Order: sequence, then C-alpha cells, then structure tokens
Amino acid sequence: MVSYSYSFELKSDLSELETLCQHLSKFGQITGLSLTCATDINICLDELFTNIVSYGFADDQEHIIRFTINLDNHVLTIKIEDDGVPFNPLKKKDPEIPADLMDARIGGLGIHIVRKLMDEIHYIRKRGRNSLTMKKYLSFSSTDTERI
Repeated sequence: MVSYSYSFELKSDLSELETLCQHLSKFGQITGLSLTCATDINICLDELFTNIVSYGFADDQEHIIRFTINLDNHVLTIKIEDDGVPFNPLKKKDPEIPADLMDARIGGLGIHIVRKLMDEIHYIRKRGRNSLTMKKYLSFSSTDTERI
C-alpha cells in the first residue's frame, strides 16, 4: 500500500457532490483502495458533505469545505473542515431503528452510518471552524481484492 496525501476544496453547493465522487475515485485509483473501502468512504463523505451544505451555514453565502485524505501504513485518515455553525456529530444520539422498515422515519441515519463505517471519529471546533477527523483501518483479505 502506498503512502499518499490528497487535499481538495468544494463550494457549499450540493452540485459539488459529483466533484466529490470524482476526487474520491482519483484517490482510490492512485492508492489502490479496494472497491469496498472506496464505497464506504464515498457513503460517509457524501452524507457529511450533504449535511454540512444543508444545515451548516446560517447564511446564503458561498463557503468552502476542505477535505484532506491521507493513507499511511494501512490507516486512512480523512479530515473535513468548514466554517459553518458549530456542530459536533458525535453528540448526536443514535436513532432508534424500528424492527419493521415500514415504520422507519426518513432522515437521521446518516451520522449513524458514518459511525458504523469508520473506526475512529474525532471532532474539534477551533478558530471558528469545525474539524472532523475520521480513521479507517484497512485490512486486506482474499475476499476484498477488487480495486477501483
């Protein structure tokens, strides 16, 4: 596995979701991430970016959301920074999952899914910016050899 660092910025607009996907695909191709890992990361970043854009700003101005992805020694570290309203997703309670999917409410599962897909998540508010850092420990098995 290669050690690699990759950073990019997106505008606070949901139209940037496709660009986010393109950046993740490029990172995955360069580093040889498995398709499973790349899909998990895509789900997490799509959810977090959508939440930041949809709920993170108290104005209609354009804001920049910065992503930094590092891969080193089988540890994938992702940092997301924004200048939005303070929000610590780790303080959000896990939703109640109903036994019958027909009883499920729409929304509220995104942060729960991120918690389940990532191995570590840390939040800090510093100098007027939210900073969320996530880690995923990569393991390679014979069942996870497909690469993007």
